[in-house]
Amino acid sequence: MTKIWRETGFVDHDPWVIETDEIKAGEAQKPLLGLDALIAKAEESNESGLGVLIKPADDVIRLQPYLDRLDIVAVAFPAFSDGRSFSHASLLRQRLAYAGELRAVGDVLIDQIPLMLRVGIDSFAVTNETALKRLAENRLPGIPHYYQPAARRAEGGQAYSWRRLPAKSA
Repeated sequence: MTKIWRETGFVDHDPWVIETDEIKAGEAQKPLLGLDALIAKAEESNESGLGVLIKPADDVIRLQPYLDRLDIVAVAFPAFSDGRSFSHASLLRQRLAYAGELRAVGDVLIDQIPLMLRVGIDSFAVTNETALKRLAENRLPGIPHYYQPAARRAEGGQAYSWRRLPAKSA
């Protein structure tokens, strides 16, 4: 079972569905389209409120002309060892200035959530039982120091990497 989590807690009625051959969005749901399908739809209409699923091998820069029409960008983590979607999230937030919802989908593990938050991901489709339990208990792992800047500003604006502390949640 997949649950959607944000820093404010679990989301009850999320409308977004990753469509497959077996699963289609219903009346009260919205599809997360693949990159090529999203571009095709955006080119043939002026529709806004769209959602897209970016896979690790996709070129996220292709989204740039359509970002103002997207409500959500989901970045896929097909395996815990595949970090390309961290780069996609960072590019979307920092270089492309995407301000909408950015969701991690796939193999979302509790140990990676603080790092995903740092690159600007703000919602998570979680299926892992351990992660679901820890999130329900509001128990994220702590990381006391970081060596790189991120989408979230460090407390106090420390400029030196060895002085950076995690950002506090709002």
